[in-house]
Amino acid sequence: MGTYAYDRAFFAERGIETLELTSEDGASRVLVIPAYQGRVMTSSAAGDTGDSYGWINYKFIEKGELNPQFNPVGGEERFWIGPEGGPNSFYFKKGDEQVYANWKVPAAIDTDTYDIRSQSGSSVCFTREFALRSASDRVFRIGVERTIELVDREGAEQTLGTEIPVDVKFVAYRTNNVITNRGDESWTRDSGMPSVWLLGMFNPTPTTTVFIPYNRDFAGRIVNDEYFGKIPADRLIVEEGMIYFKIDGLWRSKLGLPAGSARDICGSYDSEKGVLTVVKYALPDGEVDYVNGQWGPQDNPYGGDVINAYNDGPTDDGTVMGPFYEIETSSPGAALAPGQSLAHEQYTMHFQGDEASIGAIVRAIFGVDLNRISTMFR
Repeated sequence: MGTYAYDRAFFAERGIETLELTSEDGASRVLVIPAYQGRVMTSSAAGDTGDSYGWINYKFIEKGELNPQFNPVGGEERFWIGPEGGPNSFYFKKGDEQVYANWKVPAAIDTDTYDIRSQSGSSVCFTREFALRSASDRVFRIGVERTIELVDREGAEQTLGTEIPVDVKFVAYRTNNVITNRGDESWTRDSGMPSVWLLGMFNPTPTTTVFIPYNRDFAGRIVNDEYFGKIPADRLIVEEGMIYFKIDGLWRSKLGLPAGSARDICGSYDSEKGVLTVVKYALPDGEVDYVNGQWGPQDNPYGGDVINAYNDGPTDDGTVMGPFYEIETSSPGAALAPGQSLAHEQYTMHFQGDEASIGAIVRAIFGVDLNRISTMFR
């Protein structure tokens, strides 16, 4: 357990179809499931025997039962539609109080199988068309095209602007997620605007830290850390240009960076296993509207966050879904006329190696010392 081969066999034994994207040397592998909306379940940088990087909810999947509210199977990149809360939410019915008992994930992004448009050994393209009804009782017909593509070493180096040391194990993939207005009316601020919302679930450890650079010139609030109550100071540290977030799966907490504060990249590092995860995503220039995902009444439905990080932990009744941690990114709200499209691109990259080699990557990309990250919460 914990290896990529174990996870691939886990799904095969339960008759769940998987697709595999594989590099020429077989080291980089990405496991994708069409029945889970073209979800990337996990990946490996060292073939079958390599560490499996995605969080998988084995117990839930083993039951083989559908939950009418939400099916938390896990996976290191899943496709959702925002916003989650507020007047334009797709997760609550009109007039319902926005509390957990009334929250429901639409089947289109929870249980539906996505169609395969094209496939090769290193890429796959999924499509789907569906209708969602918002909490304002408006219907949105949405077309989706989701492409997942393995990225080779040269492509990763070009994307990050630095060399990857030859002794570092690595796997990277890019997803391009396109939503199209298939209805007869324009999507506007008044009617509501869907957004692409990508959520990655990974395995927490006592030695993992999420670190997120922010725009030092931003004059507003740098980070929203009050999703589930304010994050304690021993779990969240904001220094000049960098945010550090303790990831151990023991304290339920979430943070987000708004437009203006956010940059187009973040990372996490597990110092015990020597695993660096980098998420790089499309961040448009200029002023754009990001939907507000917080539940309940909102003063500003378009004052949402661009990037989020979540650390799982016990809820009020002591139960724990995972534990896992998440890195999430969102597109702006899609102000689209009928037939128009919006795309949101994201790269997920895992690097595994010794401290010196991983440190060189971190310094080149983030301009911070790896030891600083490793010892931040010790």
